[in-house]
Amino acid sequence: MTKKVEVMQPSGIVDGIVGNQIREQAIDFVSKGTDIILVDCQEITFMNSAGIGALVAALKAVSNSGGELHICSLNDQVQIIFSMTKMNLIFQVFGSREEWKEQVKLTNQESGSRSLN
Repeated sequence: MTKKVEVMQPSGIVDGIVGNQIREQAIDFVSKGTDIILVDCQEITFMNSAGIGALVAALKAVSNSGGELHICSLNDQVQIIFSMTKMNLIFQVFGSREEWKEQVKLTNQESGSRSLN
């Protein structure tokens, strides 16, 4: 079975506002049949606790709908925050999009990418 995949690419500072945009977009994706959502964090420069909280809310909503939410390409600052808050144990985190593709072994390409800033 082919899985529908969407990629989100937030940039800059991820606070409560941007985090809620990510959450709302994730909920919209799963309501339209998306199976896996990848949040590519390569362009994120900073994430605060409100941003992390919104990501957790997105993960919960996606999981409750039978989908998966993955994270990749954390910079050093965000990686430290994820480690300190144990978010790296809650989320499936990948070093890069290439690592994610290899480990998830998708049979299709991503459906699309959305930039959020």
